[in-house]
Amino acid sequence: MSASLQDPSLTVPTPAPPKRERRGSVGVARNLGLVIALVILCIVGVVTAGDRFASSDNVLTILRLAAVIGVVSIGMTFVITGGGIDLSVGAIVALASVWATTTGTQAMAGDVHWIVMVFSAILVGTACGAINGLLVAYGRIVPFIATLAMLASARGLAEIISDRKNQIIREQGFFDFFGAEPLGIPMIVIIFALVTVAGWFLLNRTTFGRRTFAVGGNPEAARLAGIKVQRHTVYLYALLGTTCGIAAVMLMSRTTIGSSTHGSLYELDAIAAVVIGGTLLSGGRGTVVGTLFGVLIFTTLTNVFTLNNLSTSVQAVAKGVIIVIAVLLQQRIANRKP
Repeated sequence: MSASLQDPSLTVPTPAPPKRERRGSVGVARNLGLVIALVILCIVGVVTAGDRFASSDNVLTILRLAAVIGVVSIGMTFVITGGGIDLSVGAIVALASVWATTTGTQAMAGDVHWIVMVFSAILVGTACGAINGLLVAYGRIVPFIATLAMLASARGLAEIISDRKNQIIREQGFFDFFGAEPLGIPMIVIIFALVTVAGWFLLNRTTFGRRTFAVGGNPEAARLAGIKVQRHTVYLYALLGTTCGIAAVMLMSRTTIGSSTHGSLYELDAIAAVVIGGTLLSGGRGTVVGTLFGVLIFTTLTNVFTLNNLSTSVQAVAKGVIIVIAVLLQQRIANRKP
């Protein structure tokens, strides 16, 4: 037996792996679990629906459906990681789509360029998000209440502006751009991919992302570290509003109308996708990649249910069960934190 084993004082302790490495291993394991869940769903889809599920047209359908709610979910990832939540995203999408398709906006777009409609939608979304942020950060209103008020106000304003009628888009240039399919890939899917990459970079490779984790993990510690927590909170909600504006434009291109009914229940789908992806509802931990898989899992699940002629009620029950399981797993993981 060697001397080092005989004398404990000579034994060299095994160094603990760095925290970053351990967090990376946990993240890889979590994403691997999401990939396995998505693969299992695809297998179920192939077994139950056959070629109808496995066809390239159906795959593009899934991606188109995932694109709009996916963009909203990326923005929601930032807010939840920063310790907040937003129940008004669906109403903001509706208001942005209605505002961008009013007679006045479309007349201006006809005189200048259809891009005016895009800027209008994004500007309205960002403004609504900034108002939410100001109410939460400086008004000290609980996020649940502040965004619930925005939900009611934005949906109501959208109904007043549109008179509860669908506003048909007449700008052909708008459809020519957003209806294009470079290399066979729908434009809204490309936009979703670009937003996902930009969101991942912003959250994981910038000071803004590090501050978001700090604010969500411990706001008081973040304040003592010199971070302007209130201002950063406003930025997070404004960012989510911006993604809602982008989603409104994508929805307008897909439906050819602006409507006060757009974005119905988007808040539930976005929060569910973020939670399924592994972002903690209590804040301090978030993952854009996980949100991407969460969106794909939910969209694929809906597609499988639809192809098998299952009712929307059954879909809602299944989604609810999945959300509960995800939250329970989160709580179990959180209780393991030192």
